[in-house]
Amino acid sequence: MFNWQQKQFQNITKAGTNLPHALLLNGTAGIGKHAFALGLSKALLCNKPTSQFLACETCPSCTWFTESAHPDFRLIEPEDADSADDAPKKKTTKKRQISVAQIRQLVDYLSLSSHQVNARRVILISPAEVLNNASGNALLKILEEPPENTLFLLVTSQIQRLLPTIISRCQKIDMPKPTRADALAWLQTQQVSNAEKVLDYARGAPLLALQVAEEGDVITTMVKQLALGAKLDPFGSAPIFLGVGMERAIDTLQKWIFDLMTFQHAHVLCFNTAYGNAFQALSKSVNLSLLLTFQDKLINAKKTADHPLSNEVQLENILLQYTQLFKPI
Repeated sequence: MFNWQQKQFQNITKAGTNLPHALLLNGTAGIGKHAFALGLSKALLCNKPTSQFLACETCPSCTWFTESAHPDFRLIEPEDADSADDAPKKKTTKKRQISVAQIRQLVDYLSLSSHQVNARRVILISPAEVLNNASGNALLKILEEPPENTLFLLVTSQIQRLLPTIISRCQKIDMPKPTRADALAWLQTQQVSNAEKVLDYARGAPLLALQVAEEGDVITTMVKQLALGAKLDPFGSAPIFLGVGMERAIDTLQKWIFDLMTFQHAHVLCFNTAYGNAFQALSKSVNLSLLLTFQDKLINAKKTADHPLSNEVQLENILLQYTQLFKPI
């Protein structure tokens, strides 16, 4: 648990047996919601929690949880097509969805009694926004008639993608973004040297900032490609962008386009502050009407970024459209 989450942790754990059957942890990506949910699950299952409701770390329950073997805890996360022995070893094959089969397996699990008599069970679904229509409706049926002594924890950074009926059956907890001081202090503990720069790029989300720092060379390569404007090679660049996954690739493009728009209007950069010269050059040849249209296309592309099919072809098309934003000068 991070120090900016202490209030939420205390409010939930103090409720004890009065907790609702489902909590929806909602907040910005990269602020530690998943880690919070894991820590909360461990504490709620602990046999001897501390006076601060933290997990004791020594009881059998804590040991099982640490070893990912707790019989009364289930983590439901997106299936990964790469886990199959015969799956193609490409990032583009990852299935970023929670399938209806996973929820059906959960139903079978919940039909059994808990490992410890009258003990609570915790089901963590993260990220919940990758439930598809079938799995979302299957989960809804469980939430409508929840089993006793079972807590569902749903984690999301895109609540608008969840079924409204699922949201209505959960108690929503808004997870806070840390203050800049707290985020920078945490990044210092992770030995991130350029903490302020990567935190700005990550919009104040420290865990995302850490990921940006770790992917520094790849991101630098991507933005250098975007700085080429009309000269960028869409087909040669697409594999570089896919190296960080489709969603992160689209996010990088969105930040670049946002900076291009703000530089065009006010000579201000929010994310790519080290590339002022590139934006100055690109702003002389960019077509503003095409730029606005392209921004909308990126928003739509972000909505389908989890789809496992044809990511490379889609990204090649997006990068080709990017080169067409600029006219020769």
